[in-house]
Amino acid sequence: MKNQPIGVFDSGLGGLTAVKELQILMPEEDIIYFGDTGRVPYGTRGRDTIRKYAAQDMNFLLRHDVKMVISACGTISSTCADIGAALPVPFLGIVEPAAEAAAAATANGRIGVLGTSATVNSKAFEHHLKKLLPGCSVTQQACPLFVNLVEGGFVAKTDPVLQLVARRYLEPMIENDVDTLILGCTHFPIIAPVIRSIMGPGVTLINSGAESAHRAIQVLEAQGLRTDRKTAGTASYFVTDEVQGFARIGSQFLGRELTGNVTKIDMDSL
Repeated sequence: MKNQPIGVFDSGLGGLTAVKELQILMPEEDIIYFGDTGRVPYGTRGRDTIRKYAAQDMNFLLRHDVKMVISACGTISSTCADIGAALPVPFLGIVEPAAEAAAAATANGRIGVLGTSATVNSKAFEHHLKKLLPGCSVTQQACPLFVNLVEGGFVAKTDPVLQLVARRYLEPMIENDVDTLILGCTHFPIIAPVIRSIMGPGVTLINSGAESAHRAIQVLEAQGLRTDRKTAGTASYFVTDEVQGFARIGSQFLGRELTGNVTKIDMDSL
């Protein structure tokens, strides 16, 4: 089982930020990525719909004999952790690893969370942060437009639309003097330069996808599931919408050309 692939999924392209970190940390591991690009975003949908999609996404990866499932989606990680916990393989979300990193990083106990509407409404990040730091102050902000902007390729630091939206969303963080800011959706690290330019160098940004990748190493090693191959691993990508746009924008998430097979699947097959 140790040589089976790691499964990663997200509502769209954001989970590639987790894949990027996994390939840096564990280059010998095979990865199967599923991006539900035909139904993105998840964060504005109702709870029942999100849970239905989450179960379908996880089952898709299980059919590919993965040894671990990583939900690189803040919405699913914050609302469907119980579904993941019932899987026959180890499951990781992004909430707990990111919350632990933020709790360790903050100096003034004022932590911000940027996420989708569903993530913010679930209060999952706040729950874990309060458990780790009972006296901390948590400021949450739903940022639904961020996902659409990122999926549409509006990611340049100088883009005026992105700048305007980011300044509006970040106002509560500045007003509440947060010194640590969780990017609670894996779409958000790609616009981290814009967020950092507004928040200033004194604020620590927590990349939730990267934190989940670091946790994945710990879980795989603890369960004896690290591959024993010495050669570079492969990556395969599955999407529910057109592959051309995924490959083009996905390269921006990975910071290099997206290599590996990209396959479009029928949503009815989920």
